[in-house]
Amino acid sequence: MSVVLFIVILAVLILFHELGHFLAARSVGARVDEFGIGFPPRAWAFRPKGSETEYSINWIPFGGFVRILGENGLDEIAEADKSRSLTSKNRLAQVWVLCAGVLFNVLMGWVFLSIAFMSGVQSSVTADTQGLVGAPEITILQALEETPASEAGFESGDVIRAMTRDGDTEETIPQSVEHVQEFIGASAGIPLTFTFERGDDVKSLTVTPEINDQRKGIIGVSLDLIGTVKLSPFGAVVEGARMTGKFLVSIAQGLGGFVRDAFSGTADYTQVSGPVGIVGMVGSVSSQGFIALLSFAAIISLNLAIINLVPFPALDGGRVLFILIEAITRKPLPVRVTQWANIIGFGILILLMILITVNDVINLF
Repeated sequence: MSVVLFIVILAVLILFHELGHFLAARSVGARVDEFGIGFPPRAWAFRPKGSETEYSINWIPFGGFVRILGENGLDEIAEADKSRSLTSKNRLAQVWVLCAGVLFNVLMGWVFLSIAFMSGVQSSVTADTQGLVGAPEITILQALEETPASEAGFESGDVIRAMTRDGDTEETIPQSVEHVQEFIGASAGIPLTFTFERGDDVKSLTVTPEINDQRKGIIGVSLDLIGTVKLSPFGAVVEGARMTGKFLVSIAQGLGGFVRDAFSGTADYTQVSGPVGIVGMVGSVSSQGFIALLSFAAIISLNLAIINLVPFPALDGGRVLFILIEAITRKPLPVRVTQWANIIGFGILILLMILITVNDVINLF
């Protein structure tokens, strides 16, 4: 099921990205010869009656494309069609067409986040969300592997309602995250019983804290105060825009830091996820409900936007870079140069995806 959800999410994001290129090309009068989801070999194609555009679905699902007349500089174009080729348009129009897919991914992320805020999204109580989060609850974010918490059966999403130390006659009602941490810290080696909610069920588990280096008890969980943010349509759109900007900055900084570390040889590739890793994330997020999945799709969409802006051959940003070079030098780059740069760039991206996928598979075991 996770694989199916991943493919559906990816197909929708690619569809809107390529739709941006498609509509932008149409807006400047360039002819679109093919609108493809996935990469060849082709699985299915259809050309509506009277349409100049062929629509195709291809077997490799990790991408998509819009084939615009004259975009590769190698097409033999009839004299009557030259005015409708992309290269016949001014450079500003070409940049608009190339960047429109990124813009649509950003808009999609904004729309998804806005819908999430209108419907009610789970959020941590922070300085940014203070006053917006309703009914916050002390929630387990993660039970670390091979710790007393995971061995006892705690799971992410469990909401702590009460806790009892062995020998106590009454339950202790948690007042804050710090209160729970202090309770556990003062109970090293003493069995603790937690009453918590998991979905619609109320459960109890007993766990004995281990002693850490500071002589305090730990069970191996990360906790946070989580509540629901549900806003009016206008408030949701505004907050969605704010969070979209915040995510874009964060993603750009993270990608920039990774590239910097990669050149210095200190990059941590285990922190990068490919298709296999994202499938696992989709499965985990989908268990939290549709709104959580929608928010996750928004973050993926914004990641795609930032990645496509990177000035690397085969990406939209790389093609924009070529246009900027031509604008500065005031002469077109040799077609063979841009073609081979894009082919090599695409090959490097495929190799990188394979390496990341191998890393994902290794991490499963």
